[in-house]
Amino acid sequence: MKIKGFTLIELVIYVGLTAILILVLSSVVSGVIRAKARNQAISEVENQGAQIMNQITQSLRNAATLNSPTAGSSAASLSLNSDTAGNNPTIFSISGTTLQISENGTVVALHNNLANASNLSFKNLARAGTPGSIQIQFTLAYNNTGNQVEYNYSKTFNGAAGLRQ
Repeated sequence: MKIKGFTLIELVIYVGLTAILILVLSSVVSGVIRAKARNQAISEVENQGAQIMNQITQSLRNAATLNSPTAGSSAASLSLNSDTAGNNPTIFSISGTTLQISENGTVVALHNNLANASNLSFKNLARAGTPGSIQIQFTLAYNNTGNQVEYNYSKTFNGAAGLRQ
């Protein structure tokens, strides 16, 4: 009489192969999750930074006058007057880690809580008799509350715009 079944060696081989397969699959899934998290952080910073830069440059182009910084100087905030008196003054500045716009005293954040802003700088490159040209620089970093390495991402944005007068 022959008994059908697995020998101990066959069982150890099957368990070993299954363990290796599970280890490889979990490693691949873990890598995909980390890559997704990294891409999410990059996308968030890039999109918000581009929107902020667009908001600042559009406001500059549409401004009637530039209050500060004065010609040849730099400042951590930008103050403009527009043709719409109800919006005056329009001020771009940082409060804590939030880049914000203030129009006639009403303050609005320019980004959500997934990003932190820092190093905001405006440099007035205007020469005498010209309407004004401003160099803009700020850094935006992903708000990595869990201190996970895949969420570490920051970028310094640079731009320039001038008044249209």
